[in-house]
Amino acid sequence: MHNLKSIVQRLEERKYRITPARLAVVTAVLDHSGHFGVDDVLGRVPEVGRATVFRTMKLLSEMGMLCRVLLEDGSLRYRVSRHQGHHHHLVCVSCASVQELDACMASDMLGDLARSTGYEIEGHWLEFFGRCAACRDGAT
Repeated sequence: MHNLKSIVQRLEERKYRITPARLAVVTAVLDHSGHFGVDDVLGRVPEVGRATVFRTMKLLSEMGMLCRVLLEDGSLRYRVSRHQGHHHHLVCVSCASVQELDACMASDMLGDLARSTGYEIEGHWLEFFGRCAACRDGAT
């Protein structure tokens, strides 16, 4: 799990400036325990411009510190990443809990897809939807 000190350190290593606005956004992001939207972060940092919030969240996503999660209803949410590197999510359609998967399930398929279509695959995003054990146990 990331904390303020580790995120600031990684930003500095990559030569990003640690401005008061960027620091406020990072702190607001870390204050969320589950998934959240950009508007949730904006509500916590009214003194920071919308563009700065979007840029900072994009930067944190690109650095693997924040992951985007697509919920079943189509809404895009974020959460602080528990794992380094590329990964996928299991999303519960009942309680909206999100579990991160350590491995990429699509690695083998990507090579086949690139060969068969002529595309140079640059990335992918995969979410799995279902019911978590707690929701299934509560439904019976």
